[in-house]
Amino acid sequence: MDGGRKSTALKRLQGLIWAGGYSSGELTGELFPDVQAALRGWKARGVRVAVYSSGSVEAQRLLFRHSSAGDLTSLLVGHYDTNVGSKREPGSYKAIVAAAGFTAGDTLFITDAHAEADAAVAAGLTAAISVRRGNEPLPRQTKHKLVTSLRHLFPPMSL
Repeated sequence: MDGGRKSTALKRLQGLIWAGGYSSGELTGELFPDVQAALRGWKARGVRVAVYSSGSVEAQRLLFRHSSAGDLTSLLVGHYDTNVGSKREPGSYKAIVAAAGFTAGDTLFITDAHAEADAAVAAGLTAAISVRRGNEPLPRQTKHKLVTSLRHLFPPMSL
């Protein structure tokens, strides 16, 4: 875990431990209040959403399956973790775009880390930084869009 890097093997083990807690109901995937509405709105608009996290793919699936807003897995088209590469390397984003069948120029990557946003942009994606309580401080200046709620990314839609 040197230098803030997250071991893929450690994350995999963490996911296995969490599986027991989620299946027993002792754990719930806590999401920010705007996440469920954003995912549902994007799905209704035909926006395909994938998750790229330092948490293992299995841990991601558990979190979204057992979320505080219910099972949200049907709203996601894919899950990616550090097996695809470092979140600070542009090649990782290129690999995800190719695997998901996305187009880099039409893909928005939402993160809480400035270096990850830089890597996504270097790969041809657009990036936005989600500013939430508990995030690491950001540089004084950034070229990336800053959002405090996912609803700020797309205009409201009447259903």
